[in-house]
Amino acid sequence: MTTRAVAPTSDEQGARSHAGREAGHEHDHEREALRLWLRLLSCTMQIENEISARLRREFATTLPRFDLMAQLARFPAGLTMSDLSQRLMVTGGNVTGVTDTLERQGFVERITQPSDRRSRVVRLTPNGQAVFARMAAVHADWVEELLGGLAEPERQELYRLLGQLKWGLAGGQADG
Repeated sequence: MTTRAVAPTSDEQGARSHAGREAGHEHDHEREALRLWLRLLSCTMQIENEISARLRREFATTLPRFDLMAQLARFPAGLTMSDLSQRLMVTGGNVTGVTDTLERQGFVERITQPSDRRSRVVRLTPNGQAVFARMAAVHADWVEELLGGLAEPERQELYRLLGQLKWGLAGGQADG
């Protein structure tokens, strides 16, 4: 027995066409999200690479060293290696290597805690504080320059939008 194909009614054609457009919109939406993510990643990498190059050229240091010193500058009493590892989102081994280098350069010191002789905190030395203050001021100028393609209202809007994204990624939990 043979069956003949029956032409779809105009309602069926409209429904198929609409479903195709909806699938296309979904696909476009996914592509848009992917393009946005790639743009964010590209901008982040460009800024990070430029700042890393400038830190090497101007201060003979690396971004991980700068970041560790920045954390210590926020906590003058010092931080444990574990705290530094968590704040920098790197392994303890990475923190140890960076700390060892900064200690040899005289920028940080390890202090044994009187309350727990096994525990030590890392803090900036007076020399480290002075060096970091100079680096931080220049770093702030670099960031200002690198984001100079955006007007102040655009920066504020981008900051607000990225805050919304961060909030959503954290499951709606505000963490600053």
